[in-house]
Amino acid sequence: MTRFLLGAPALFALVSCAGAPSQPAAVTSAPQAAPLVERVIAVPDAPRMTRKEQVRRILPHNVRLQLASQGRVRSTASGVVVGAERDAKGAVVAWVITNAHAVAMDGLEAPELRVLVDRRAESLEHRGEVVAMGQVPELDLALVRVPGLDLPAVELADDAELELGEDVIVAASPFGRALSLSGGMLSQVEWDKDSQRPKMVKTDAPIGYGASGGGIFSLATGRLLAIVEGYRTAKVDFEVQQENYSFDVPMPGETFAAPSAKVRHFLQAKGFGRLLARKPMTEGGVAHAAGR
Repeated sequence: MTRFLLGAPALFALVSCAGAPSQPAAVTSAPQAAPLVERVIAVPDAPRMTRKEQVRRILPHNVRLQLASQGRVRSTASGVVVGAERDAKGAVVAWVITNAHAVAMDGLEAPELRVLVDRRAESLEHRGEVVAMGQVPELDLALVRVPGLDLPAVELADDAELELGEDVIVAASPFGRALSLSGGMLSQVEWDKDSQRPKMVKTDAPIGYGASGGGIFSLATGRLLAIVEGYRTAKVDFEVQQENYSFDVPMPGETFAAPSAKVRHFLQAKGFGRLLARKPMTEGGVAHAAGR
């Protein structure tokens, strides 16, 4: 759409000079005002990012997680950077949101949480510390502190952006492999009748095991719409040479996620509301911490 700005004409007042001779003033007719001329200035809209440009913008917000015990990987998950700052000593710290069920360490001996960033030819590994967890299944979110991880923080979407049919990109690490993308749309938005806020969303974008904690991003704005929590599956049974086999297949449109409103509520309730007040990081710069 092209917008128009209308230039208003300037009004000038005629003022007589002091010290005029004391003679009767001649009566003259007022000069006729010039016709008003309106100027129309066309302001073109900013060009929209291509899919490739938007993907390049989204990718740096994402990491993959490994929960290990005694040197062995027990489970894998995904995560999104929601905060980036420097601690009191000036060291870089990133804050990653993921699922609580993905980082539960009950029953594990000497557990460690690995946070990996995939490059073209290598993966950079950091150690993460779980600093806040929600109650599953009502609030399946967790916050991980990652010292030394220098990645930009994502911008959370507003509730108004959660519209059915919105084109989305899901960034996650299914099956513990390197970060992968899938595309689709928002297929359902469930609203809370009391708070009038979204409490659950669904997408038809394909995902797989290990995508828990992955981000669902708006293709139009690059903002984070939701965090993947899980998906419903259908069991498939078949027989091969008198042997029975069965496996679970994700059902299209049944990937459910915690909307950005839940992420905001979680961070505020756990004492990390300061992360919401920060502007998204640009490459090469981080915000400075004011708290813990």
